Amino acid sequence: VQLVESGGGLVQPGGSLRLSCAASGFTFSRYGMSWYRQIPGKERELVASISSVGGVTNYADSVKGRFTISRDNAKNTVYLQMNSLKPEDTGVYYCNVRYGGLYYWGQGTQVTVSS
Repeated sequence: VQLVESGGGLVQPGGSLRLSCAASGFTFSRYGMSWYRQIPGKERELVASISSVGGVTNYADSVKGRFTISRDNAKNTVYLQMNSLKPEDTGVYYCNVRYGGLYYWGQGTQVTVSS
């Protein structure tokens, strides 16, 4: 299983970023996917999740209405569209899959929201 995140960077408050996570090593279309983030000084937290075919999504209260998770099963990729970004969204963002009873993580992508 390999997960590779991309799309992070530095953005001003109110700006947008789209994160991507390319997956390989398992049948992507059969598994739900999630995005987590690690904010300095805090535990890693679930940001958003999406079911295997994309029909069910869930979001942390702190990002509802601003972030959208989606997936393209033809490209084995899950996305996180982040709008109206705030400084408190700063952190390292990871995608995640539970496969074979284990949780797999990518290397993470840094998102910094600052003026």
